Amino acid sequence: MHSDPRILVVAPDDGLIGPLCQGLDALGWRTVTARSLAGAVQVLIDWPLEAIVLDASLPDAAEGVRAMRQTVSPRRLPVLAIGEAATGWEDGLADIAMSAPPHAAQAALRLEGLVRSAIAEEEVSLREATFAARGEPLTPGEPDETPLRVLAAGKPDRHFIALSNALTERGCEVVAAPTPYTAFDYLHERPFDAAVLWGAEDHAPALSIASGMKRNTRLYHIPVVLYLRGSGEINLAELYNRGFADVAAADTPEEETAIRIVALAKAHRRHLVIRKALESVRGSGLTDPATGLFTPELFASHLARIAEGARLRRRPLSVAVLKVSENDAIREARAGGWLDRALPQIGAMVSRLIRTEDTAARLAPDVFALALPSTRGPEARIAADRIAAVIGCTAFDAGPDKTPFVVEFEVGVAEVMPGESPAVVLERASADIRGG
Repeated sequence: MHSDPRILVVAPDDGLIGPLCQGLDALGWRTVTARSLAGAVQVLIDWPLEAIVLDASLPDAAEGVRAMRQTVSPRRLPVLAIGEAATGWEDGLADIAMSAPPHAAQAALRLEGLVRSAIAEEEVSLREATFAARGEPLTPGEPDETPLRVLAAGKPDRHFIALSNALTERGCEVVAAPTPYTAFDYLHERPFDAAVLWGAEDHAPALSIASGMKRNTRLYHIPVVLYLRGSGEINLAELYNRGFADVAAADTPEEETAIRIVALAKAHRRHLVIRKALESVRGSGLTDPATGLFTPELFASHLARIAEGARLRRRPLSVAVLKVSENDAIREARAGGWLDRALPQIGAMVSRLIRTEDTAARLAPDVFALALPSTRGPEARIAADRIAAVIGCTAFDAGPDKTPFVVEFEVGVAEVMPGESPAVVLERASADIRGG
């Protein structure tokens, strides 16, 4: 059975974007195509699509982007525009502008990031409303107005130097690191908004830096770009699987590559502001003092607002409940007070393991709940099981001369149905635990 389409492709024919569509479909990002801007608007009315891939050669393409976004408001609609015309558009009109179609794996990676950022920004506005209604307005994060900081790692080369100059001309602060060792020294000394790695004749140093960054929780989200000497030197799909946000060949104009790096850096910085705004609620008097998670009352209020937002934006919404499983070790830890000591740490772990846009609550001392926007039931179960598995790898102190105990969870999940109240969906998720 085919899933619903996720991506709207707007193109007069298949000449430019057709192969990209085939690649996206093969990767599970099912596409639907409109041959005109008027047709695209109608498709958006019929389908709750997540993003747009646009052939910028269409007449009035820029105005069409504005019309399509207005059609789906208040849902945010990321746009990937492809074609020479798009690279000259005003900043912000397209989330990503590229002169030529990217590799399908690259497009899927970038689209996934754009969609998650859009959902997180929607959640910021919803959370602001929830806290304002309770008399404690959120303090929005102040954007960092300093120049974008880009790490350029690799041996000097005329192409790489030209790219560094292009980034500098666009207002970036570029820090050169000739070796992986100096690159990691810089990464640990100061914050960066993006890193560009020179492929040169040997890709090993660049791959080493990228792998090291993806193993570090502090550096994990920094976008990493690989700048190759030419095209076709390495399996591009494998590179994107390794965590590269973008790959550019040396025959790509330095100015375009710089624009792409700046777009990634800006998106990363915006992501940090969003996360800071969402995390600021943990110090509020409305949250659970031990864990910083939402209280049952606050969660119910916010879940109602999220559900209404999901209805207006035509997005799915799921709820998961995680309850500490009872076994002999847990009963002994509970009797000795050691479980109570561990639960604040467990709650903090839950808050770190959820996505930026998710909301976590403490419904009871050993019961936690998650609201997962834009997530179907099966996906929510995977996310909740992953959180339970990570926490299950941690051993907690059980007292002197006692074997440390581990915590396992019973997990229940329910996807919100049309017209369903927060209380009912929470009941169904809890019943899913008992029936699981």
